[in-house]
Amino acid sequence: MIYKDDPTTIQAFLSDTSNLKNGWTPGIFFPENATEISELLREASENGRRFTIAGNGTGTTGGRIPEGDYVISMQKLRNIGDPVTIGANEAVVTVQAGAILEDIQQKTEREGWLYPPDPTETLCFIGSTIANNSSGARTFRYGPTRNHIRRILVALPQGDLLDIPRGKHLADANDRFHLELPSGKSLSFKRPGYRMPEISKHNAGYYSKQGMDIIDLFIGSEGTLGVIVEADLRLVPLPRRLFSGLVYFRSIDDLFGFTAGAKAPSSQVCPRALEFFDPNSLQFLRQNYPDIPEEATGAIFFEQETSQEEEDRHLQGWLELMSSFGALVDLSPIALERQEQRKLTALRHALPSLVNEWLGRQEESKISTDMAVPDHAFRELYDMYDRSCRKNNFTFIIFGHIGNAHVHLNILPRNREEFGRAKMLYRELVEKAIALGGTISAEHGIGKLKSPYLVAMYGDDGVREMAAVKKQLDPALVLNIGNLIPRTSAKDRKSVV
Repeated sequence: MIYKDDPTTIQAFLSDTSNLKNGWTPGIFFPENATEISELLREASENGRRFTIAGNGTGTTGGRIPEGDYVISMQKLRNIGDPVTIGANEAVVTVQAGAILEDIQQKTEREGWLYPPDPTETLCFIGSTIANNSSGARTFRYGPTRNHIRRILVALPQGDLLDIPRGKHLADANDRFHLELPSGKSLSFKRPGYRMPEISKHNAGYYSKQGMDIIDLFIGSEGTLGVIVEADLRLVPLPRRLFSGLVYFRSIDDLFGFTAGAKAPSSQVCPRALEFFDPNSLQFLRQNYPDIPEEATGAIFFEQETSQEEEDRHLQGWLELMSSFGALVDLSPIALERQEQRKLTALRHALPSLVNEWLGRQEESKISTDMAVPDHAFRELYDMYDRSCRKNNFTFIIFGHIGNAHVHLNILPRNREEFGRAKMLYRELVEKAIALGGTISAEHGIGKLKSPYLVAMYGDDGVREMAAVKKQLDPALVLNIGNLIPRTSAKDRKSVV
């Protein structure tokens, strides 16, 4: 196993896209297989070590940034197996945790299969996306990562390697899990008793549901319960054809009507993605895309899976929907061919880069939300975003996954005073999202940045229940301390087991 503690190597592991700057570590371990990870964890208590698990640095909440702990990098575990067909409409591919999502997508698509989860950052490690239950634009149709994981191999914090196929370990009638570990030890513990919000995207705290599968406890646990070393991913047939569109509107009200029409059960269209751009987002994009109509005050990007036989019918459905809600039909591009689709996708992904370029000329970092609410409450949250930012005279953009009632507000402070006001507004928005039945994090997770807000969402009892689960699986507290569960709660011994 490789170990490095030179300043250059260490510096590369002290950042991600969260802008946290206070990380430090004695050194980095680079295991090459599951056994080496298991040995590191088994010897952790004896050696007085704690570990932070490092993905590829694409996270937004500081999860991979160590606070004095050693780092375990997953970058050597990159193997991607061949897809294995298990039915007419399903296949499985086995991957190691350090495999890059983009490489997995390209390999499976060459074989005629689709791995549906599509986080915007395709250079992420697959293990990180499982630990974070990542999602993206296609989540509107296919759901988050959790829906596409059939099996995981986990290195538990005491060193046991636990193979977990879906369906094997379910919570019993008393909400307890029972595990027999390879070491001969037995574990029995209770799932958290809180209720999760009834929304389509949620990634804040441990998953908990009556009769749940333990695999879903590890998915989304942000590396606090074990190190995901390997996984079997569920694949679906690659769509025979696809087209996409960027639909412009003069009126935000028309845009919301169009979105509701596209999502309606009676709709003649069936989008796999619905993405939103507010007026300020379009203004940012016009720097690189001058063809965006000046009269447009909002836009929806969509993708539609189809076939040669169904394509005309689906196109007609979208055109009728656009006309019904006052879209700028003649100025809204529809991409039928792959090259044209890539251009629209590039436009959709260009916005964060343009924002980061703007921030590079400022002294402050952005304040960004990741909240989602039930569909019926979305307009209320959106209006609060827009109204509050205008009242404060902030530079801001609102964009993202409107299909899942989940958009990102990015406040872009121009000075320290604005940054302070934006932080205060963020707390108000957290309270509003929770009051509307939503979540404080729909896809980016909690990490180190958002752990203080878990209490607002679940209460002290809920966070103590998470800490109780953590301490059953990690009694010596050696793994990813500071992520997800606040440090004070992780160390609190007064918890329900």
